[in-house]
Amino acid sequence: MASGSLRWLWIWAGIVLTLALPAIWLFTTPSTPQDDPWRHVAGKLPATGHEALMDQDFGSGPEVTARCLECHESSDSELRHSSHWTWSRPPVSVPGRDALVAGGKRNVINNFCIGIQGNWASCTACHAGYGWTDANFDFDDTSQVDCLVCHDGSGLYVKGAAGLPVEGVDLRAVAMSVGPPTRDNCGSCHFNGGGGDSVKHGDLDSSLFNPSENVDVHMGRYDFQCTDCHRTRNHQIGGRSISVSLDQRNQIGCTDCHNAAPHGQPRLDRHTASVACQTCHIPETARRRATKTHWDWASAGDANREEDEHSYLRIKGEFTYSQELRPGYAWFNGSASRYLLGDPIDPDAVTALNLPSGSIDDPEAKIWPFKVHRATQPYDRINGYLLQPETSGPRGYWQHFDWRQALEAGAQHTGLPFSGEYGFARTTMHWPQTHMVVPADQALQCLDCHAQNGRLDWQALGYAGDPMIWGSRKLTPQNGPAEGIGK
Repeated sequence: MASGSLRWLWIWAGIVLTLALPAIWLFTTPSTPQDDPWRHVAGKLPATGHEALMDQDFGSGPEVTARCLECHESSDSELRHSSHWTWSRPPVSVPGRDALVAGGKRNVINNFCIGIQGNWASCTACHAGYGWTDANFDFDDTSQVDCLVCHDGSGLYVKGAAGLPVEGVDLRAVAMSVGPPTRDNCGSCHFNGGGGDSVKHGDLDSSLFNPSENVDVHMGRYDFQCTDCHRTRNHQIGGRSISVSLDQRNQIGCTDCHNAAPHGQPRLDRHTASVACQTCHIPETARRRATKTHWDWASAGDANREEDEHSYLRIKGEFTYSQELRPGYAWFNGSASRYLLGDPIDPDAVTALNLPSGSIDDPEAKIWPFKVHRATQPYDRINGYLLQPETSGPRGYWQHFDWRQALEAGAQHTGLPFSGEYGFARTTMHWPQTHMVVPADQALQCLDCHAQNGRLDWQALGYAGDPMIWGSRKLTPQNGPAEGIGK
């Protein structure tokens, strides 16, 4: 009797196990490594106080630099090879072009202030050096390196025209305060790119000096400094922007610290093959300060029009600003096409100055968020290319409000012939949004995208429709996308 009961017990156990195994297989998944970003965040060395070392009078910025170099003997030669000093990039191969092309701020055109040639003194107020007033600036003369712009800890240091300290700056007090770079140092230039607070980037503005975690979780909750992500070695600062760079060397990404599949939920982690981290974790930018989204140079010069820095200035034209900006979305593999001075345009079409590269069929591309800045800017009606005017220089548009004269002066700086006939053409620039990451509970949710009237235009991205219904793009394990841009 006992043996019969035992036999039935085994039979029932087998039935239960047979029924349970599929459920166990269905509702359990292979474990993934726990996301531990702090393991990859570099520690900080204690700062060295410079009060006693720099306690002397200084008559100029270069005198401070000379004192710095007495101890930091190689720093000037290191910075000499940095794009913060050269505003240029080594020539690289660019798809569709036979010759190597040098990128960098001093070599490319944009649709904000347009270009630095002939406008040096105003543009180089944010140069990491002193005295760049014309095309003859000597980049080998590292005595003109500005140490204070990146290392001031006093908050008293202000640069003016040609990068020179403005009148009244107490160089002694500033020099005694020096230390590791902070958001205050980086933001003094980068938060004001394009001529004012929040003008250019969309995800960089003065709200990041002291943000709450709801503006940026890394800087607000954890007090990250810029160099925690933009890691620096021998004055070479990590990071690349398609506004000025033509390659992906020295790029940084979320996966420098985070796992490529960090969520611990397979459904979410599968998104990382086609969706950039920033797309979900940066729902909006310009969260506290409005950013410029349109600039119409053609309307500049009207002396009778009321001026307002967010709508119209006579020297610059008409603007549109947006706050809590919802990004545009596009496939992006980390590179972009680049308009270069002299490239032909179709004046009846929109010219993309830095169109992100990538498509649904590109295994290296992911869906990224962008601020798209639209503008109208001068072009040569006869030669059919964009022109770079002199604006702030001595013969510039801001002096006499004469476009023809400003464009003739600009042509002398760029070497690009000007026919004398000009018009205004439409352009766009794309700015990847990578700052202003929100706390996880504020990231986009499923229905923000996978719903009628969701924020993603699936057909514009190359899908037949919402991939929840129509299916996702087909990528094999062998040609799947990289873990992050630049990886």
